[in-house]
Amino acid sequence: MDHSGGHGMTMDLPPFTLGRGLEISPDPFFLIGCLLGLGLYGWGVVRLRRRGDSWPVSRTVFFTVGVLSVALVMCTKLNDYGMVMFSVHMVQHMVISMLSPILLLLGAPVTLALRALPVASRRGSKGPRELLLALLHSHYMRIVTHPVFTIPLFIASLYALYFTPLFDFLMESRTGHVSMMVHFLAVGLVFFWPIMGVDPGPHRPGYVMRMLELFAGMPFHAFFGIALMMATEPMIKAYENPPASLGIDALTDQNAAGGIAWAFSEIPSVLVLIALVFQWYRSEQRQAKRLDRAADRDGDKELEAYNAYLASLQARGR
Repeated sequence: MDHSGGHGMTMDLPPFTLGRGLEISPDPFFLIGCLLGLGLYGWGVVRLRRRGDSWPVSRTVFFTVGVLSVALVMCTKLNDYGMVMFSVHMVQHMVISMLSPILLLLGAPVTLALRALPVASRRGSKGPRELLLALLHSHYMRIVTHPVFTIPLFIASLYALYFTPLFDFLMESRTGHVSMMVHFLAVGLVFFWPIMGVDPGPHRPGYVMRMLELFAGMPFHAFFGIALMMATEPMIKAYENPPASLGIDALTDQNAAGGIAWAFSEIPSVLVLIALVFQWYRSEQRQAKRLDRAADRDGDKELEAYNAYLASLQARGR
């Protein structure tokens, strides 16, 4: 099988080091996508600021780091090494499906788009904002963001892809490899979107439900990693015969890939849990403030009624 996969001299890559892996080697599709993402987000923020509206700096930082994390694994030599080394491919997969989506979603791009996009110029017509709203409320979106769809898709992305001939077929070309990475990113986004709950969406579960959704997918990730770590022979055809220039053993590399998959399943859980606890705390604070304001307006009627009730109980007890 041709391992160059349209990546030029992938066959004769020198042994992997982090320095070599991080050398610039842009994939055109992802380079354009990353620049476009940053450009559109920047345009949205500038549009809001010019209007006198604020936009949290933290969200801009999260989104930018999210885009850079995609560029890190797709626009460097990591992408070239990922074609011939299972362990490097697994780093790409884990970052783009479990780290990048969380960071991008914390940037609230949908909320920004809804606030920045122009509204229809006349009543009854549909402008960009109306079209986005229609998509968000569509039947299609309700299906693809529902846990009954996202959790099995998240799990199938691992098992159905790696343990069937589909993976080897996609690895035969650069286009196949890029489309696989696009798929991983998309699956990560639809899986974490309802869980993060930062952007509006058709499926908005409560905090406990979100945590359950998060933990429903993670054990399968860990099992997948363990299966690769415990294997006694190479399981993925595309990585069976690594180029001699790399000086690696296919089975050792596969075990390393399993270790990476297993270790990575913990990282998003921790990140998402921190974000959820923070959001929960914030919403509780907002709720408390609302109750305080209501109490100020009606002179604490609820408390007075409760005190009167206690007094009546006391009177009865005499």
